[in-house]
Parts: sequence; structure tokens; C-alpha cells
Amino acid sequence: MKHESPALAVGRFNGYNVGMIAHLRGKLLAKRPSQAIVETGGVGYEVSISVPTFSDLPEVGAEVALHIHTHVREDAIALYGFLPWSEKLLFEKLITVSGIGPKLAITILSGMAADEMVRAIRGNDVARLTRIPGIGKKTAERMVLELRDKLPETAPSSATTTPVLSAVEGDVLSALVNLGYQRPAAEKALSAVLKGGRPGSFDQIFRAALGEFSK
Repeated sequence: MKHESPALAVGRFNGYNVGMIAHLRGKLLAKRPSQAIVETGGVGYEVSISVPTFSDLPEVGAEVALHIHTHVREDAIALYGFLPWSEKLLFEKLITVSGIGPKLAITILSGMAADEMVRAIRGNDVARLTRIPGIGKKTAERMVLELRDKLPETAPSSATTTPVLSAVEGDVLSALVNLGYQRPAAEKALSAVLKGGRPGSFDQIFRAALGEFSK
């Protein structure tokens, strides 16, 4: 009988894959430049983070919301967290490059500002990229070759973050995504509704958010 690895078994419950965590909102229990621990639902999640995300985290004990990339290996499930959505997108571009895994991608994000990195990649500036700790010439050349045409001319501002949502608002966001709307578009619609006040019920917020797509 073939046995499933423990890491993958954790991600399965009654036939559903529940291991792919995409977002965490909860109490910040601890933080350091490479790691944060977030408690949600009575469980403390250890999340690897970059220095820019660490710098923007609130004080320990405050509520925090992180975009999460879940990396599944044979023997472990690792979580990588980001405050700005744009940082997560850049991280996920980096790990598509041959020879760059999640840990190195976090190091890269910690070693150079996102907009500067995008300019260096698009401008074939291998010398600038090799100044990042852990990046040699061959890796820098692969970054340029494999990402040059996949990145925007300028990186989205890292100052743009997703506001901390209430449980009801988080449910609305999930419902919009489940309906087929892209998450960035769903976040934008929800943000527009919340700017006009915070209606209390799920139905009110959900219907108002749907109305944003018809404008």
C-alpha cells in the first residue's frame, strides 16, 4: 500500500485539499527579520518573510494580514508571507527561475528594493543583480533571461497593502474569488465599498461589491 507523505496528508481532509493557505489574518505573536508567527483560530503559523515586510509589520500583539505562498515539499509545508500583494507576485516570478527556490527568493527580495530589481532585470544589468547576497553571475543572467519580458516596466508600489479585514469582509472576498473574479479585482471592489462606510452584514457588503463590477 502506497503511503502519502505527512506534509501532503496534512493538506487533505475528507478528499479536499486544504493545505494551500493563501492568506492569514490574526494576532502577530512574534517577529524577526526573516520570520513572523501569526495566530489565527488558535493556531500559530510560522511564516518566512522578507526584510521589507518585516519593516512594515505592526507591533507584536497587533492584528496583521499577510498574503501567503504555500510551498509543499516531500517532507514539509512552508509558508512565505508578504504584506504587499506586489511582493508576493514578484516572489512567485522569482521562483520560476532555474536555480531559485523560495528561500533564495526571500533573500533576493531582502537584498534589493523591488522597483530597483525590476529595472536591473529589464535593463540587463547583471552586475547590479550580483550585488544581492547569494546571487552569482550565472543566476543573475538566468533572472534576466527568464524574467526580462515577464515583468512590468516598474514594480507596483510596495506601499500598497491590503487593509485588515473583518471576518465578514474576508468571507465576502472569498465569495467573490469563488465566483471567478480575479483576487486583485475583488480586493479593489471590496476596498471601494469599504471606503464608503462599513455596512454590517455579509449580504450588504457582497451585493455592494458586485455592484462595483457593473460600474
